[in-house]
Amino acid sequence: MKDFLINQRLSGPFVLDTQAPQIRSNSSPAPAIAGLRAIALAVVVLVAVVGSLLAVRWLEPMDPYAASVLELAGNRDRGQAIFLENCAGCHGAEALGAVGPRLVGVSERRSSEQIIEQVVSGRTPPMPQFQPAPQDMADLLTYLKQL
Repeated sequence: MKDFLINQRLSGPFVLDTQAPQIRSNSSPAPAIAGLRAIALAVVVLVAVVGSLLAVRWLEPMDPYAASVLELAGNRDRGQAIFLENCAGCHGAEALGAVGPRLVGVSERRSSEQIIEQVVSGRTPPMPQFQPAPQDMADLLTYLKQL
């Protein structure tokens, strides 16, 4: 018999293989493998659910107005003039906030689509709804992005 059980210094049953000297466990790895499979399956399901939720958002058709705005090149100076005329009363001339929130760095917190939606929907009271011409919105967006 070339293999024999070592139980004295090591915890658990181990076998010493005299042909290729190495100590290997005599216990079955099946429970550990089953646990890893269960974890892997849970991760796959989680990734699939999150991925499908994100895909729905990415596959949503963009609002035609927003799409037309984003196709245009905006002019920063015209955007500043539009801002001073229509937005500065609530957001301040320097966009630091007053009645409305601070808009400095808004493009770091909101996507272009979200900014356009906020301007045209007035979803957050007391913000009024605006429907600027696509070029005016592109100009305003360009200005807001550089704040």
